Amino acid sequence: MRKKLIFVLLIILAVIVCYPIVFLLSGSVMSMGELKNALLPMMTEGSENFVAWRIIPMYPTLKYYVELLLDTPEFFTMFWNSVKLTFCILVIQLGVGIPAAWGFARYEFPCKKLLFTVYIVLMMMPFQVTMLSSYLVLDRFHLMDTHLAVILPAGFSTFPVFIMYRFFKGIPKAIMEAAQIDGANAVQNYIYIGLPLGSAGIISAMVLGFLEYWNLIEQPLTFLNTQTLWPLSLYLPEISLENAGIAFVSSVVTLVPAVLVFLSGQDYLEQGIVAAAVKE
Repeated sequence: MRKKLIFVLLIILAVIVCYPIVFLLSGSVMSMGELKNALLPMMTEGSENFVAWRIIPMYPTLKYYVELLLDTPEFFTMFWNSVKLTFCILVIQLGVGIPAAWGFARYEFPCKKLLFTVYIVLMMMPFQVTMLSSYLVLDRFHLMDTHLAVILPAGFSTFPVFIMYRFFKGIPKAIMEAAQIDGANAVQNYIYIGLPLGSAGIISAMVLGFLEYWNLIEQPLTFLNTQTLWPLSLYLPEISLENAGIAFVSSVVTLVPAVLVFLSGQDYLEQGIVAAAVKE
């Protein structure tokens, strides 16, 4: 009986969590008349009525998808800006984060614990704390209002190092010693043992990174003044009764890549979250 109650409770919570997604999907295929009738109480100043929403539209239409995907060139500009920013950030994190995590996990050197503590402190700092210092450095190097202003600070984030460190640390020492007995050097251990056995941590860090950097808002707003450089996460037309359909569709299209990446790396993501929760 207790298990059934827990199961029912979880179902209710899942429905509550998923309802905003259903809300977006239904709104993206509603006709203009239905949207106006549904949202009019919210848009009318002083109205005491509540929004009435249909999960299944009476007159579904794909008009807004066609309008956004075929007749809105600025949407595609921002889409490719998001692709560029996310791809470059993740590539830098792979090139810098993997060797750093491997070094922390497998080697002993002076001030190792102190340096790793600094990494953790930097990881815990929100963007608002480092915003001013980042702004001054980027301005000094004349990188403001360029994509590098967003890419470089995020590319050298300490969070993926922390995630991958846990997986590299879990590689049995006996495997490393056996490889050394067989004549493997440090580089070969890293390439042929560390990378394959730590692949789950690498993938989980990349999945978490994609979910974060695909939805960047504060950094582009702070460092990018030119709207043609903005990512897709900043594309949201002024919400009114006339363009509410476009707003719903843009939210759905922005959500699709994140959902696909999440579903493809869900198992690795769970491992990464568990690893991040383990205390040193």
